[in-house]
Amino acid sequence: MLMQVHISLSGENHMRISWITQIPTPATVYYGTISGNYTSSANGDTNVYHYFKYLSGEIHDVVVGPLKPNTLYYYRCGINTSREFSFRTPPARFPIKFAVVGDLGQTEWTNSTLKHIAQSNYDVLLLPGDLSYADLYQPLWDNFGYLVEPLASMRPWMVTAGNHEIERIKGIHRHRFTSYNARWVMPYEESGSPSNLFYSFQVAGVHVIMLGSYVEFGPDSDQYSWLQADLRKVDRTKTPWLVAVVHAPWYNSNHDHQLEYESLGMKEVMEDVFYRARVDVVFAGHVHAYERFVRVYKDRTNECGPMYITSGGGGNHEGLARRFKNPRPEISAFREASFGHGQFSVVNETHAVWTWHRNGDNIAVAADEVVLRSLASVPTCRIS
Repeated sequence: MLMQVHISLSGENHMRISWITQIPTPATVYYGTISGNYTSSANGDTNVYHYFKYLSGEIHDVVVGPLKPNTLYYYRCGINTSREFSFRTPPARFPIKFAVVGDLGQTEWTNSTLKHIAQSNYDVLLLPGDLSYADLYQPLWDNFGYLVEPLASMRPWMVTAGNHEIERIKGIHRHRFTSYNARWVMPYEESGSPSNLFYSFQVAGVHVIMLGSYVEFGPDSDQYSWLQADLRKVDRTKTPWLVAVVHAPWYNSNHDHQLEYESLGMKEVMEDVFYRARVDVVFAGHVHAYERFVRVYKDRTNECGPMYITSGGGGNHEGLARRFKNPRPEISAFREASFGHGQFSVVNETHAVWTWHRNGDNIAVAADEVVLRSLASVPTCRIS
């Protein structure tokens, strides 16, 4: 039985299609621009993983392409008689819309969030960690795959790992991120990264860096070295927008998740790197609430610093982080404890719109909205 289909960007003009079967099936995808008429096919890899007494199904990953931008493709996985799916490739030029949601989980609030996202006409989804909340119980990874398939099979989902993806059991299962790395392969090799836990991708004039909050990030680490090398490749005249995604937020005025090394340690090591590179916006999860900061650097307002946004209320079973610090810090522009998702609509080379949609509202109503200007287009912020 074919199940848990999801797609992700895989280098320029390519898409990775992933799915799971309980019986041996060819790692082959048939695809084309007309329903039922598949003019192309591609082969890929199959793997399984063990987790204590759990054995996964056969996990298939196939990269298809080259593909045309902003085009609807139809595809079947494994055998030509399997169920037909479809996806639309992102545009090659602006405008482009990203859906942003962290800490998704598998609750009724998750269903509400996914329903709202489905109505948003997004091009790419960014998920800053904590996907399934399986928390060692592997069948919940399968349930999560079923839950997100209707959306994740139609638009690329680009994810990074959170603390709930670690799943290490001392003395029983010593490897970290086993399930995540097997099920959610991201384009790390295509971006020159040595690890699936941190990578980058580029789409329609936006360069997105996906970092691992729970991977070594010190100055001597592979992640830090890769980040420096990746940023050197970005030409802001051709790619005016630079976005970063982490799980643990560097800025946070909620009482939850204060003084954590994954937040403060990474901030200490990488904040200067982000500032010098003129990163436009940093998305995070982890804190189960919404908070948007002004452009900031070293805890102070700075017109050339990134805008930090926490969107950690996807729908997790642990509930909302309702206690914010008072008084509200001046650098915190908007905050609320609610489930929902964000939309980052990049209009053109110079301007984008961020909107936060709480689940209790109609999708057309944004609880928070702000217009951003690309730092590459601000004369006083240009890199010399």
